Amino acid sequence: MLGFNALVSIALLYGAFLFSVAFAAERRAAQGRDGWLRSPWIYTLSLSIYCTAWTFYGAVGYAARSGLEYLTIYLGPSLVMIGWWWLLRKLVRIGRAQRITSIADLVSSRFGKSSLLGVIVTLLAVVGVTPYIALQLQSIAQSLDVFAARGEGGWTARDGGSAALWSAVGLALFTILFGTRNLDSNERHHGIVMAIAVEAVVKLGALVGLGIYVVWGLGGGVSDMLARLDASPIAAWEQSGGRWIGFTLLSAGAFLCLPRMFQVLVVENADESHLATASWAFPLYLALMSLFVVPIAVTGLDILPAGTNPDMFVLTVPLSQGRDGLAVWAFLGGFSSAASMVMVATIALATMMSNHIIVPMWLRSRRGGAMMAGDVRAMVLTARRASILGVLGLGYLYFRLSGGGTALASIGLVAFVGVVQVLPALVGGLFWRGATRGGAATGLLLGFAVWFWAMFLPSVGDGTAIPAGVMQAGPFGIDFLRPQALFWTGGLDPVLHAALWSLALNVAGFVAVSLASFPGPVERLQGAQFVGVFELSEGPGSWARGAADAEPLLVMAQRIIGAPEAQAIFASHAALQGKEGRLPDVTPEFIRALERELAGSVGAATAHAMIGQMTEGVSVSVEDLIAVADETAQIMEYSNRLEQKSAELGRTAAALREANAKLTALSVQKDGFLSQISHELRTPMTSIRAFAEILREGGLDEAEQERFAGIIGDEAGRLTRLLDDLLDLSVLEAGQGLLDLRPTSLGGVVDRALDAALPLRDGLGLHRDPELDRLEVVTDPDRLAQVFINLIANARKYCDAPRPELRIVWNPAVHAVDFIDNGSGIPPDQGRVIFEKFSRLSDAGKAGGAGLGLAICREIMTRLGGGIRYLPGQGGGVFRVELPPSPTSETR
Repeated sequence: MLGFNALVSIALLYGAFLFSVAFAAERRAAQGRDGWLRSPWIYTLSLSIYCTAWTFYGAVGYAARSGLEYLTIYLGPSLVMIGWWWLLRKLVRIGRAQRITSIADLVSSRFGKSSLLGVIVTLLAVVGVTPYIALQLQSIAQSLDVFAARGEGGWTARDGGSAALWSAVGLALFTILFGTRNLDSNERHHGIVMAIAVEAVVKLGALVGLGIYVVWGLGGGVSDMLARLDASPIAAWEQSGGRWIGFTLLSAGAFLCLPRMFQVLVVENADESHLATASWAFPLYLALMSLFVVPIAVTGLDILPAGTNPDMFVLTVPLSQGRDGLAVWAFLGGFSSAASMVMVATIALATMMSNHIIVPMWLRSRRGGAMMAGDVRAMVLTARRASILGVLGLGYLYFRLSGGGTALASIGLVAFVGVVQVLPALVGGLFWRGATRGGAATGLLLGFAVWFWAMFLPSVGDGTAIPAGVMQAGPFGIDFLRPQALFWTGGLDPVLHAALWSLALNVAGFVAVSLASFPGPVERLQGAQFVGVFELSEGPGSWARGAADAEPLLVMAQRIIGAPEAQAIFASHAALQGKEGRLPDVTPEFIRALERELAGSVGAATAHAMIGQMTEGVSVSVEDLIAVADETAQIMEYSNRLEQKSAELGRTAAALREANAKLTALSVQKDGFLSQISHELRTPMTSIRAFAEILREGGLDEAEQERFAGIIGDEAGRLTRLLDDLLDLSVLEAGQGLLDLRPTSLGGVVDRALDAALPLRDGLGLHRDPELDRLEVVTDPDRLAQVFINLIANARKYCDAPRPELRIVWNPAVHAVDFIDNGSGIPPDQGRVIFEKFSRLSDAGKAGGAGLGLAICREIMTRLGGGIRYLPGQGGGVFRVELPPSPTSETR
């Protein structure tokens, strides 16, 4: 017989195993090897946190008390995944486009990034989920009590409070370790998700294994089990159609609104396509979880003594038959169900509390706002860790105040009705552009107040929160305000009563105030982004005006998301704007992009407020907006597209200006070339003609005749080279001529070029990379040598260092040869046109080359499948010859 201490040891070992799984997943994600962590199967298994201790233990108890009504808690989510797939896809798309971190962040961002709405939803979620956390702690305590009842290990049922307390402490530490290790702009927690996926397999295996044992080991097979079911009180249970419909819809709404479900469904989603797998795999998982609930309940009612807690049949049935191993497996499944829910729920609630309550309050208390707030990153992490402890503390307090009642399902339904109050604002915000923050706030407050009065307070023990006299007669004797008989509707089921009135007043307030009020500019713009997310998914717009420098924004961003990440964001936007530095221009597009990045760490509302502080922006009022534009939904919906078109036109205009400047420079070069080419052609022809006439007249000695003949030969060679260059360029541009491609030693080509350009190796210090001798490429060696000769000759001619040096280096990262001199490099105004025809580094009017060498080099490298470019800002002149990779390129 298994001792209690052994059970605790097994539980601790299981916790250590989960710790190692989470640690390994975090480590792989940090190393970038997270491909399988982002698979649709891990995503689907993570959704199993819906199956908490309520569905593991409580579903059996629910079936024993209410028959098949337990199926409603499975039907609701299944209907959402199968029938409302389009709604889930829209939520995930919005979550990615707006960098949403929680359900409070979603509602806040939709309604103008309202801090007030973020606070309301956060408080509602904390109060609503507190009973659910208490349920998990209660299930752990009750499961330990089942084993303690056997009288081993010195543990008694009185110690259930201690078990709940230590469980809360352990889960808090685990969640802090893997839920708040860093501040991620995507707010994903690979370690936690992987641990949940493992727990999903454990609890499914435990419940299915127990079910197989009950049906075939104790029940004698399927037919005998069906006969026992017919004889059971469960078969005689009359199901209420109203409760079935109400509870199914309630579980469907809670599936969307529970903070933990939003966390894994939207925030942890790595790929929208994963929903396609989850839409059928998760309902299948729920079906397997519910498959053996009734057989276990029937068997427990048959073989266990009257008065046994049916919520614990999953443990007491195998223990009564001496199946300790199966009971321990079931215990680990129940522990997994409770632990996974607590971990993700506390992460979600801690994120909401820090982003919408603690951090905004802290920033407002600091003089100078976000710029002078110090290390915001460390503060956010501290706030989240404290929030995790606070949330679990509230759950434990509720557990103690409620007395640890035996019906787990009733506690779960309290939480369901509480969190579903977010549903009207959530769904209305996704599909109704005219919904306003005033309407959302009114609906949430009304629904929360009714639920708190009619359901939450009565659930906190008999007479603990509401005296019995108030329950019977109402506050101050006002009969129609009795908590469970509002407006004289006594006799209804307490759960349906609270859900009906809270949601009815919630929807009525939301719709009425939204119709009576007018959304602000930011609300309208966000409304267009949310409602039309599939057409406009580039991100939220901004109707704030103001200006800020990039440097203060960088300082603030570094304090929130860390220096490397912030600098990378700023540098990438500077590059997109065509700036050489690391600080971009503070354009509206950049502000929106930065706000989205910050929103991933501190929430949309907080990020919006911090950016607003930095830019000193002033929101445009409704009257101002009407004065400048027709206030219609269509204009708001397409405003971002117009901004994008305007930006595109601006970039096009800048490109045209650059092209015009380039053409102007080329025109000057061409004019110089025409002058130069006429000079270059006329000079040798004149010399040839003059010396030929002298030779024809005669009267010269032999030495003078030989000298004059040599001059004629040199001038003819000069003329031939010029004509060869022009012909060579025209052939290359026309794509004519054959290439002699063959395996060639790269070092040999470099040596040929050096011999031709620097036969005596004088006038230029050389540093040649020996790695070149070990490289073999497939190329035309003559053409490649022609390129190298041109670059070496240019270095000798134009390097203006006192002691000119040239380094020829192999760059394996880009498969290129770099020619680096120690001169001052090429002036920026000439760097754009040096590869064009007629372009020369010296004054076009002076004597020199015709400006065709680099143009020929570019055409050669293009034909060879590579490229050549100049690298500015390297401390000297740097030309990079990029060679095409080929199967035979290798190091010998």
